[in-house]
Amino acid sequence: MKRRLVVGNWKMHGTARDLAEARELTRLPANANRQVVICPPATLLHRMSRIFEGTGLSTGGQDCHSGESGAHTGDISAAMLLDAGASFAIVGHSERRSDHGETSANVQSKAQAACKAGLAAIVCVGETEEERDRNIELEVVGRQLLESVPENANGDNLAVAYEPVWAIGTGRTPSIDDIEAVHEFARKQLVERFGASVGNSIRLLYGGSVKPNNAEAISNSRDVDGCLVGGASLNATSFAAIAKAFG
Repeated sequence: MKRRLVVGNWKMHGTARDLAEARELTRLPANANRQVVICPPATLLHRMSRIFEGTGLSTGGQDCHSGESGAHTGDISAAMLLDAGASFAIVGHSERRSDHGETSANVQSKAQAACKAGLAAIVCVGETEEERDRNIELEVVGRQLLESVPENANGDNLAVAYEPVWAIGTGRTPSIDDIEAVHEFARKQLVERFGASVGNSIRLLYGGSVKPNNAEAISNSRDVDGCLVGGASLNATSFAAIAKAFG
């Protein structure tokens, strides 16, 4: 069995006082079948990584630049994330794609950079509400998978997070049948591209209004290997409840 992966994305939330939530999260009992990660703002990454030392919890960055270094004011390289204590990097989140105009080609370059630096990349894919209404969600997700996931992907250096854009932060979630349909499709695409061994080893996460009251149902869904949590990850109690639902 793959180890379940539960990731909290704090987005642009959190200052030093919010590290109390990270300290509280260290009370979460260790579980060999579950990996728990928080991706805080870059300003907190090193301090949170220190808090998590020896606990089994990990940290990640919310984005990384595709270059190793250079004149890129305000950007952070994958090597810098690693140096700050990160083990993961989220790339291609829909908010980056929409707010910053990132293309799938950009996302693939960032994922490659993360893997090269020694991080595991979490590549995000997902359709908008308009695309869902047109019943082209599988076409959209398939294209994003093809264009965003690098050729050197495997179960150790990459996970894929399916986040329907219309469910992020809205309190709405797809039905379990809808989640399973997209995850089954994504799994098939990965197996066809990388072969059964590698394709089945890549963890598929669901993201989009994951909360304690729906985490168990999502956890029990076919081809769901974990989750990417937004707002509910800001509170240690709610995030711990979600993590426990996944193992």
